[in-house]
Amino acid sequence: MKISTKGRYALRMLLDLALNSKDGYVALKDIAERQNVSKKYLEQIVPLLSKSGLLKTNRGYQGGYMLAKSPEAYTVGEILRLTEGSLAPIPCLENAPNECARAEACMTLYVWEGLYKAITDYLDGITLQDIINHGTEGNDYCI
Repeated sequence: MKISTKGRYALRMLLDLALNSKDGYVALKDIAERQNVSKKYLEQIVPLLSKSGLLKTNRGYQGGYMLAKSPEAYTVGEILRLTEGSLAPIPCLENAPNECARAEACMTLYVWEGLYKAITDYLDGITLQDIINHGTEGNDYCI
């Protein structure tokens, strides 16, 4: 499995908002500058995130974006499923129940099911707040 640029940038954008929207809405140009990402690319991701209820938007003066929920309410798995589609390592695991005609006779199915479980358990177990906490651990000093 390979995570696309869209998935990585969506995660970075939401992390940026978690860190920088304490005083209100954040302009997309500011996120783009901080993250060194094209504003046009972020504009393509925003509708996906706002339609799904992950972002609040405000137009006009002092407009921009902010998280719709607290950072601990967002999991990496949720964000990547939204931007990437399924996280299943093989197509037959994308639907439950598995509709593959070979599922009962497939000797390797348990391998892919185990991998899928490991991926989802791991990514669903990490929140935006966890990433923020991890990134700030041990940074108790100023230079």
